[in-house]
Amino acid sequence: MDSIKIIGGQPLRGTISIAGAKNACLALMPAALLTCQPLILRNVPRLSDVVTMGNLLQSIGVEVKTLNNGQVLAISSRDMNQHRADYNIVRKMRASILVLGALLARLGQAIVSLPGGCAIGARPVNLHLEALTKLGANIDIKNGYIHATVNSRRLHGAVIELPFVSVGVTKNILLAATLAKGTTEIRNAALEPEVVDLAHCLNEMGASIFNAGTSTIEIEGVDSLYGTMHTIIPDRIETGTYILAAAITGGDVRIENSWTSLLGSFIETLAAAGVQITFENFGIRVRRSEERLQAVDVVTQPYPGFPTDLQAQMMAAMTVAKGVSRLEERIFENRFMHVPELMRMGAAINISGNTAEVMGMKKLRGAPVMATDLRASVSLILAGLAAEGLTTINRIYHLDRGYECIEEKLSSCGANIERVRL
Repeated sequence: MDSIKIIGGQPLRGTISIAGAKNACLALMPAALLTCQPLILRNVPRLSDVVTMGNLLQSIGVEVKTLNNGQVLAISSRDMNQHRADYNIVRKMRASILVLGALLARLGQAIVSLPGGCAIGARPVNLHLEALTKLGANIDIKNGYIHATVNSRRLHGAVIELPFVSVGVTKNILLAATLAKGTTEIRNAALEPEVVDLAHCLNEMGASIFNAGTSTIEIEGVDSLYGTMHTIIPDRIETGTYILAAAITGGDVRIENSWTSLLGSFIETLAAAGVQITFENFGIRVRRSEERLQAVDVVTQPYPGFPTDLQAQMMAAMTVAKGVSRLEERIFENRFMHVPELMRMGAAINISGNTAEVMGMKKLRGAPVMATDLRASVSLILAGLAAEGLTTINRIYHLDRGYECIEEKLSSCGANIERVRL
């Protein structure tokens, strides 16, 4: 199993280019199931999760071609001949559940394994199933598989009010409702940019989706969709991660191919922590305004609030900040698994329920640590960049699910980092 070794203490200086958004791409790929014509996706991130979704689509008879060194996907479901998504692929990734809505919309039937993914909480699929049931699906769970059918082979519109904001459920409803008969209204819909990007692509394919990016989305069902070419938005979580990498090392980094407008309140939080973000020639320049970061409090919330996917990275930054910070996790119930590993590096952190209190210190110490999930993995990399001595991060296979060429991007800015392949 590969590991990453870092000798910390070097400020990052240079330029980092941001890839397309993973969480947008993984919803856009199943959109190809809704039409017989090809869907071309550009600015595709080169990640193992994208490969997994491609393998899942291919397993049901979809043609997936990789072009331009993996940055373009040409997807055609013209010859799709299956409606079963098997456990051996679906178990690897939570986003696999998104094929369920698309298959029901196109074929009127689907058999999809209950999904897997990072171990950061239960994240039950019941909201997906309840929403699809309101659209007319008949659903049964047998032997770990979701069996879904539509009596008339076509879903129907409905008013769906989500009990809490869910990005995944909002995406699944969008995919399913595009070909449904009548009007669907999603209330308490997710506002995330990845939801908006999916809606934009579907509209480019001929769907009629209104008010994406607001809490109430309306979908007028259409009889058919057609192919299109769509450019995926930049990855806001990768952007935030590299902003924090520059901040925690006291570096000076230019970030290209991204927009701070995707990051919501994250930017305001960083300003309070003493991070200077300026805009230069279509890029973002990141520097630290003082010798040390300033402690700030964080509460994770749905967009445009502070992203839960940046909580672990922010905690790593706060371990070397001046003062005491409190990070409250309100999205997932089990997302502090990186804390024991940060403490191995000398971090002073106390956990009480869903809140972590971080007592900042001047330096962390390098140590062998173990990654537990995707965002925890990269938080340990940030900690290693700021620590004295050698940090060895084990079980890094999570990283490749969400960060494209992370060692190359960091080493190009002066980081002493290498992947050790076993």
